[in-house]
Amino acid sequence: MDTDEIEVRRSRHRRRTVSAYREDGRTIVLIPARFSVDEEQTWVDAMIRRLAAGDRRRRPSDEQLSARAADLSRRFLSGLAKPVSVAWVTNQNSRWGSCTPADGTIRISGRVKGMPSWVLDYVILHELTHLLQPGHGTEFWSLLDSYPRTERARGYLEGVAAAAGLRWPKDQTDDVPHDGSEAQGARLGS
Repeated sequence: MDTDEIEVRRSRHRRRTVSAYREDGRTIVLIPARFSVDEEQTWVDAMIRRLAAGDRRRRPSDEQLSARAADLSRRFLSGLAKPVSVAWVTNQNSRWGSCTPADGTIRISGRVKGMPSWVLDYVILHELTHLLQPGHGTEFWSLLDSYPRTERARGYLEGVAAAAGLRWPKDQTDDVPHDGSEAQGARLGS
């Protein structure tokens, strides 16, 4: 990361703690005012490494998504959902993810990158469940309820949608199951 993208903020109120976050394409590192230049550099380097490690966990590659989907299928769907591919996409503005049961492909919106891992797991599981149940009927929700953070993840996504001024579906059980030829998906959290 370029040093031009790093801003160090010293505080007399901060005694021992160091923290860092990203804001508008910059890394902000908060340190105690008493730190020497060497201590500052040591902590800036450490915090950049820590942020990068968090990014890798929250922004897995397509290959990592596929491995994660296989693990989630095994743990929560008895290994029955077997996608052909799982990939990030940037062209989904009204869905968190989508699935085409006919060819076994799952696409996850790039808007999910950086969200907590349990939210990403929910979106992946939602799409995996569509491989087994194309619509949002009782059987679909029964399968998905095996994931213990379903309601929490749905609440998180609903909050993200509300903050962005997006419509969140009131009742997702009204979907008519498709024959598998059309993409199914988590439309704004469905």
